[in-house]
Amino acid sequence: MAKKPKRGGQGTPATVALDAAGVAFTVHSYEHDPAAASYGEEAAEAMGVSQDRVFKTLLAEVDGVLTVGVVPVAAKLDLKALAAAVGGKHAAMADPAAAERATGYVLGGISPLGQRRRLRTVVDGSALAHDSVYVSAGRRGLEVELAPADLVALTSAAAAPIARHREG
Repeated sequence: MAKKPKRGGQGTPATVALDAAGVAFTVHSYEHDPAAASYGEEAAEAMGVSQDRVFKTLLAEVDGVLTVGVVPVAAKLDLKALAAAVGGKHAAMADPAAAERATGYVLGGISPLGQRRRLRTVVDGSALAHDSVYVSAGRRGLEVELAPADLVALTSAAAAPIARHREG
């Protein structure tokens, strides 16, 4: 995987953070459909990538502290598992406006990388089974592909089983 040259306005805080860290990554863009029911599922389909390799970034409050959970788009965030992964007791999804303020990104484009405030982060352990994974590059319709170990390192994340796969 090689760095992809920046093109017209694609520099986001996420890609700037990746460049600064010297990490190999590839930027993928697609035409975002505002009517899409799921940003992550739309990204996987548009890029022709398995939903197990495309990860969504969700914010929760664990014992009152904003915490990032990064899980495959085909799964749901297990709030109890997230709380346990950071040594907490109670977790609830964060207020969307609080998530946007803390990260500097809009919903559907929240990246785990380059956030305005450094937040506790947990990446679902399933990411480590892949050579590369995709996360938002900080804008709807823009994804970044990188090695899961780099994602964990750059976000100072814990890797833990925090995804609950949908029945199906």
